[in-house]
Amino acid sequence: MGAVGLQTYIWNNNIKSTLLLLGFPVLLLGMLYAFELLLMGFGYLPSAYSPEDNFLMAGQMLVHYSPLAIGAAAVWFVIAYFSYQSIIDLSTGARPVQRTELPRVYNLLENLAISRGMKTPTLRVIETDAMNAFATGLHEGQYSVTVTTGLVDALDDHELEAVLAHEMTHVINRDVRLMVIASIFAGAITLLAQIIYRSIMWTSWTGGGDRRRRGGGAGLFIVIALAVAAVGWVLALVIRMAISRRREYVADAGAVELTKNPDAMISALQKISGHSEIHAPSSVRSMFLDDDEGVMGLFATHPPIDKRIDALVRFAGGRVSPLPSTPPAGPAAQAPVSTPLTGEPGPWGRRPGPWG
Repeated sequence: MGAVGLQTYIWNNNIKSTLLLLGFPVLLLGMLYAFELLLMGFGYLPSAYSPEDNFLMAGQMLVHYSPLAIGAAAVWFVIAYFSYQSIIDLSTGARPVQRTELPRVYNLLENLAISRGMKTPTLRVIETDAMNAFATGLHEGQYSVTVTTGLVDALDDHELEAVLAHEMTHVINRDVRLMVIASIFAGAITLLAQIIYRSIMWTSWTGGGDRRRRGGGAGLFIVIALAVAAVGWVLALVIRMAISRRREYVADAGAVELTKNPDAMISALQKISGHSEIHAPSSVRSMFLDDDEGVMGLFATHPPIDKRIDALVRFAGGRVSPLPSTPPAGPAAQAPVSTPLTGEPGPWGRRPGPWG
């Protein structure tokens, strides 16, 4: 039976995302096993004379050293867990601001928080013409919403409120916590994949390793390690994409639920389309309101904006209006909102949409 109701979609997405996250430790141990085979292949670890014995020996070493490897990964995770916001700020150029600096944005964000009985998240800003936003945080008191100056200048109050409501939905649904954890794990897998690849390239270039210690299947082990590194890197991207992609539909729906104005969300997405690029690590870009990078959309962490708009039209009763041919002078704070809705309200409780 298909899921009905926005909350049911959120629960389904959380279950799927949790299952995806559970795959990270398994993938990490698999890549460590491949790294052992690589070291055997180049003669840096003792090996036997048959591939079968080497596979068994690598498994025994994995069992012996896996507690140490998991412990080291846990330490790295704890450090990243507590310093994630500083890392994000450094990589994006974001900085916290007070109400006096951006009163318009702060007031809108505060009103949304009050409507949900929440503490107002910290407001951060990035000085760039790009139009984007994202939310971060692990628990109450740490939540933060970041906007760009380009976004603030380009959107009117209704559109900006819709974008802030989108980010607040990520906070309410605890998406931000899951995305931070997923990014930390994905970063570890990507780093290990790069270590394996660079080790192969460096050893092949220098001719390193002890040829006398190379056992049976040395070439096979090197090929396996290279293949595992490639698979690990791709899976880290795919898992992060799967966690983020569906949640954007849910956050769009949540924005409509908070503002009761699907037209404003549609208009905001129209203006943002093609103007959202911010140079940042891929693990951070997956948190953005929009990120259109990817190989022909294959590894994009966000669904295309036109599909998000189509979902808002089909399932929220929103309407697409043509944008002005020339932008208004100065910030669009006083720009009029589109015509009020006269159709049916958004049918989150009656009709399944693409965010399930």
